[in-house]
Amino acid sequence: QLQLVESGGGLVQPGGSLRLSCAAAGFLDDYHDIGWFRQAPGKEREGVSCISASGRSTHYGDSVKGRFTISRDNSRNTVILQMNSLKPEDTAVYYCAAKRTDFLFSDSCLEPSQYGYQYWGQGTQVTVSS
Repeated sequence: QLQLVESGGGLVQPGGSLRLSCAAAGFLDDYHDIGWFRQAPGKEREGVSCISASGRSTHYGDSVKGRFTISRDNSRNTVILQMNSLKPEDTAVYYCAAKRTDFLFSDSCLEPSQYGYQYWGQGTQVTVSS
């Protein structure tokens, strides 16, 4: 059983940065694809970014391309989402999720209902406001 815990959220001014961490309790080996998602009040869950089990492939949602960077360190059981140039519309609860890879990594990893993520964290709040 894989348990995921997000951290690093908080309040930041527009243009600022935050670094979110997704820590795995259990063994985050190179057989799990990882995704970051967010959900704002009254909106559907949105795919932010995802990274393949090997770490060699990544995908980003259009709204965050060029501003967010995803990375992973399997030796530390951690996936990082570096968020720069934050905007008020980035305000949401951010979740990480994991799926046992089938080695068919694609941009469908941004679709939480389609990709079949098996494990979800509890979320961390990110608020971008002046």
